[in-house]
Amino acid sequence: MILLHNRMMTRMHCDGHDAIIEFDERANVFHGETIDLRDVITFQASSASDLRQAFAESLEDYFAFCAKLAESAD
Repeated sequence: MILLHNRMMTRMHCDGHDAIIEFDERANVFHGETIDLRDVITFQASSASDLRQAFAESLEDYFAFCAKLAESAD
């Protein structure tokens, strides 16, 4: 667990990348944000398993977008 801005967060790993995860109790939703890429990629879901899938899909979309623009994904 990570304490950031007085909020408890945790990390998730997917395909060699890391994200910070936070749970919004009011909305009953998990929010994730990458921490190891130049661009910020966000994703959300209502369960941990759906969050992992959303993370993977967001990474896939990001890398496809970078390839389309012929830019490197840092």
